[in-house]
Amino acid sequence: MSTANEARPGGVIETRSIDHVPASERHGKPWHQGPFWFTGNFVLVTMVSGFLGPAVGLSLGYTCLAIVLGVGFGTFFMAFHANQGPTMGLPQMIQSRAQFGSRGAIVPFAATVFVYVGFIVFDLVLATQALQTVLPGGPWFWYPFLMLVAVVLAVIGHDLLHWVQRWLTPVLLVFFGVFTVYAALHLGSTPTVAKTGWTLTGFLIMFSVSAGYQISYSVYVSDYSRYLPADTPARGVITWTYLGAGASAIWLMCLGALLGTHLEAPDAVASLVTVGNDVFSGFGTLLVLISVPALLSICAVNSYGAMLTSASAVDGFTPVRPGVRVRITGIAIVAVLSVAIALALPADYLGSFNNFVLLMLYFLIPWTAVNLADFYLVRRGHYAITELFNPNGMYGRWAWRGLTAYAVGLLAMIPFVSLSFYVGPVAEALGGVDIAFLVGLVVGSGLYYLLTRGLDLGEEAVRIEESNHELAELVSQGLAAPATTEHLGVEQ
Repeated sequence: MSTANEARPGGVIETRSIDHVPASERHGKPWHQGPFWFTGNFVLVTMVSGFLGPAVGLSLGYTCLAIVLGVGFGTFFMAFHANQGPTMGLPQMIQSRAQFGSRGAIVPFAATVFVYVGFIVFDLVLATQALQTVLPGGPWFWYPFLMLVAVVLAVIGHDLLHWVQRWLTPVLLVFFGVFTVYAALHLGSTPTVAKTGWTLTGFLIMFSVSAGYQISYSVYVSDYSRYLPADTPARGVITWTYLGAGASAIWLMCLGALLGTHLEAPDAVASLVTVGNDVFSGFGTLLVLISVPALLSICAVNSYGAMLTSASAVDGFTPVRPGVRVRITGIAIVAVLSVAIALALPADYLGSFNNFVLLMLYFLIPWTAVNLADFYLVRRGHYAITELFNPNGMYGRWAWRGLTAYAVGLLAMIPFVSLSFYVGPVAEALGGVDIAFLVGLVVGSGLYYLLTRGLDLGEEAVRIEESNHELAELVSQGLAAPATTEHLGVEQ
């Protein structure tokens, strides 16, 4: 990890929020994305997702196959968003202004904040359950206390979060490695608790949940790659992000599927304690306690991302002065909201988890389709950074092309949706099979690409060059970083 002075000239606390990261503050290596996202995904909430396969009638083998394919598919989008960080030096959702406009971006922003807060809530609940295995105290104590720890991590910011994630990785590898080997050897020889096998509906549900879980990280993945040097090779950022996030998701989801196949009424904390204590007395309890720092770390990551997204949304309507005060205020608001929702959750909250993941998938698929199509197919990574902060600039307040593609993509998915409380007519005709995400991807990206065929990219290129000169002028005043056309382009 680089020193605080390298990344944050003003002190220990990160000063950047929704603003552009100057070249003088860029640091880090592409491989740092690997452990960051490995640990970011190595949380009990990920394991809970694996319980779904046996619950919908899939055997362990078919569940794991659906997980591998779903994670492999969903992580693809996440990893390619990661390359936007070093290329543009901006938080993930600020980039959406190029497709949706400074105010129009409020549409995907709203869905994104919902994702952040939802995951914080589930993480708080599971961390509390883990601590209650050895410590007294109920939710009214633990939720605010744990959230306060996450807030401190988020306020200090980017470098500390990277450092925590990096050092947690080997710890999680060792302890969960021992547990996984033991569980595979001993549970594998016990009978299953329910009749499982193959169902197309169950397989696609497990695939969709796995993919949606990974795609949910797309909304803030470049928040943690934006400090990398602008000339960082795209291949390295994409590969390390993909390997880190994909490996931990497949591991924990398949572990969850193993526990769900062989244990009655599997529960994330209780299952680890029960099976882990068979390894040796106290090992299961130690395992869940080791899970708590990872849960708190990802709570901090989600709080940090929610702050950036919320500040971006507000800035679209009234100027926000980036800085420490904005960061602390935004993180505090997110923390209070998350604790309040967690305290209001019913005891059977996990029953709503799968619906939550699928809803995330539905709302985020059209956004990722539009965003990636613009970055890789339309503008090919070339953007006028200063114009993203200019509501009267070339990207405008309400960008009709992106908004139209998002809305049509979202509406096109509705007939294919399959939830516990609503099944679309096409999904019902297919026996409950949910292919909504494929429809949203094709319609969202395809329509956006067609609508942008009339864009005058030559004129935009002139404005990009002017923007580069503006950034150079700002940096000469000590206010921003220089950015060249080469640095703003996607590596070919």
